[in-house]
Amino acid sequence: MGGLKDVKLIVDGKRLDGRAPTELRPIKMQVGVINEADGSAFIEWGNNKIICGVFGPRECIPKHEANPYKALVKCRYMMSPFASLEEHGKSGPSRRSVELSKVIRETFQNIILVEEFPNTEIDIYIDVLQADGGTRTASITVAALALANAGIPMKDMVTAIAVGKGGDELIVDLGKLEDNFGQSDMPLAFSAREKKILLVQMDGLLTREEIEKLLDMAEKGAEMVYAMQVDALKEYYLKDEETKFKL
Repeated sequence: MGGLKDVKLIVDGKRLDGRAPTELRPIKMQVGVINEADGSAFIEWGNNKIICGVFGPRECIPKHEANPYKALVKCRYMMSPFASLEEHGKSGPSRRSVELSKVIRETFQNIILVEEFPNTEIDIYIDVLQADGGTRTASITVAALALANAGIPMKDMVTAIAVGKGGDELIVDLGKLEDNFGQSDMPLAFSAREKKILLVQMDGLLTREEIEKLLDMAEKGAEMVYAMQVDALKEYYLKDEETKFKL
């Protein structure tokens, strides 16, 4: 008897949602969505819905953790109990949320100018309201927007995207079924201008040639996402300037 594992991820050159192998899911971004936060952003990436709030630089608590040479970057990634069927009824931290909190924190502590803010901490809070594959890369992307909105100085903007292999095809921006039942999944985060790889993880098997092709596909996809990040920031600050002008 067949099941989900027997589903064909590629049919006549098209993926399950009708996309071409290199096509991204629809993406919407909005900046400045939480009044109480120093910086915030919201993203809809396919069926993912994720919100991020950033606080700081602020006093380090507990004080004994303070570093006299740089700011501490802290991150809390959490998936809501209603985000997906797998998370239904669960609340609080899990092994996955602890892992992704660590991965995202390490991504940003290498790009934020932490030396400018000794004895402080910068807190990144990420809440996944709805999940449909690729929450890690969408979370990094929306966190970068929130940090920029908070005015946290960074060496570069951060953009993330996942690539992989499904139905014997190399594909960009994996959806949930492609993530779960594809042959490989490789989330990546890049610095937007210098194209440095800030994060790379991989699940599954790929040849060296496939990895080289996927890195090129990921870089091109990340460039498209970066353009959306820039547009979202411009839209927020242009509206802010228009409001000030009217006042």
